Order: sequence, then C-alpha cells, then structure tokens
Amino acid sequence: MASSILQFDRASNFSEGLAVVQTSDRYFYIDPTGKTVIAVDPSFDGVSPFSEGRAIARVNDYYGYLDRTGAVVIDPQYLGVNSFADGLAVVRNGNRYGYINLDGEWAIEPQFFLASDFSEGLAAVKIDEQYGYVNRLGEWAIAPQFTDAWSFSESLAVIRAAGKWGYVDRMGKVAIAPQFDGAFDFSETLARVRKESKWGYIRQSGEWAIAPQFDFASDFSEGLAVVLVGTTWGYTNSAGEMAIVPKFEFASDFSEGLAAVQVAGKIGFINKMGEVVIEPQFQKTGSFSGGWAWVQLEDQFRYIAPNGEFLRAVRPDSP
Repeated sequence: MASSILQFDRASNFSEGLAVVQTSDRYFYIDPTGKTVIAVDPSFDGVSPFSEGRAIARVNDYYGYLDRTGAVVIDPQYLGVNSFADGLAVVRNGNRYGYINLDGEWAIEPQFFLASDFSEGLAAVKIDEQYGYVNRLGEWAIAPQFTDAWSFSESLAVIRAAGKWGYVDRMGKVAIAPQFDGAFDFSETLARVRKESKWGYIRQSGEWAIAPQFDFASDFSEGLAVVLVGTTWGYTNSAGEMAIVPKFEFASDFSEGLAAVQVAGKIGFINKMGEVVIEPQFQKTGSFSGGWAWVQLEDQFRYIAPNGEFLRAVRPDSP
C-alpha cells in the first residue's frame, strides 16, 4: 500500500539537506526522504532554513540561532539578524548593526547604521549617510563614499554615486563608472542593468553583452535569464537569443534544470527546452533544491520531484 503524501501548512526550500515545514503551530526540519530530523521546541515562534550549520530562531521579538541538532547555540537576544555567510552573521543590537561568529561572539562590534552579509571577504556597511566596505576584522577596506552599496559577486559590487549605479572592485577602484538607472549583481559573468526604462546585460568590462531591450530582466542562472517583453516572460541566453520565447504570465530562474512558470493563473515547471514537465496546477512554488521543490496546492504545501511525484511519508518499516 502506498504511503500518504506529506502535506504541511508552510514549507521552505531544502538547504544544507534539510527543509523547514510548519504544521499547525509547530515547526519541524525534514530530510529529503520526508523524515523528521528536528522537532523544533514549541516555544519558538519561527525558524529559518540552515546556513553554515546555523538556523535563525525567533522568540517573540528576539532572534538567536539553532544548531543542526535543534539545540539553541546563540540565545534569542537580537532585534534583527541575518543568516550566516562566510562564517559571520549580521545582527542588530539596539539601533546599530555588527557581526557575530558561529559561537555568538562579537567579531565586529555593533557600530553601523546598516550592514550586509559578508561575500568574498568584504561586507557593505553604512556609517552616517555613506556606504563603504569592511573586512572580517572590522577594518575599512574601502572607505565610506557611496550613497548605496551591495555585496560583492564575481569580484565586483554594485555601488551608487551621484544618482547613478556602477561597479567597484575589491580594491575600491571604480571598475564600471556609475551610469545606469538600475543595476544588479554579476551572475555567470553578466549583470543586468537598466538604461532609462529598458534592461540589458553588461560584461565585467562594462561593455554591452545584450543591448537594453527588455521591460525587466533577472540574473543568469544555469545559462538562461528570465526576461519580460511587454507583458509576457521568456528566457534569453548569454548571446541575447531568445532560448524560450516570451509566453508566460510569470517565470522564475532555472534551478536543477527546471523553472517555475505561470500559465492561466497556475504554476508548473518547464525544462530548458521550454517543454512543460510538470503541468501548471499550483498557487505558489519554490525552486528545486536537493531534488525537491515545495508547491502550494489549495491551502496545503507539498514537495514535488522533477518527475512530478510528491514526497510521501516514510513507512514505519523503512530504515
């Protein structure tokens, strides 16, 4: 006899081999077989997926962290926190932000008005009205001078100066002069940028790889990028060729070879040939991670495999 399909009130993408699910007022972490690995203490009001072996846990208005056994390793005490990245996490203490290590010790004392995750050894932080970058010791690597600044990706970071967006390298040198009306991180060697109302893609040299022509665009993922043409979404390749013609009401990035798309108000999944592999039938979906994607069917959440099969409960006699 087949085991029952697992259903939840909420679900998350798999991360580091586990996914957060909610049933009634309780949170659990399950593995890709559907087995409950951690039953979260019911006193917690919310938890996050794992990142670098730590998960955010909330009690009332305070945040701390759990380890992979479900034990509290950093007591809920902060007014805001981020997931760990590069071994450090942004936390808010009072009205200032700093960074703690995996043991909860201060790596960089709270002193910033805003702070971003570490990436490629640096983090964008705000002092007074300007952004700069600090290293893991809390030393200024790039002095505050920008009106906005983002995390590094592929050795460049988005910055804003004089009302325009450009890119800086890890030495603080402006690599691509601020000239765009919108800009995002580099991904797979290309970055989406906006000139007036149209989006295109540039190389790290600053040259256009795909001229601005789209009404919106996403980052490249697995060789393709979602783009909006008029009112429909499709996919372009890095040469600017439409790999999948715009025909969807909405579309998401590819992950593990599949992407969620919306047709007639319902969401399903396509492959990189643009072929529907899981029929549109869901209200919401996540992206594939660890071989599964969460999907919302009516008021319940399930996990679906690339072949369209749902995750089922582990049988009592299963190992």
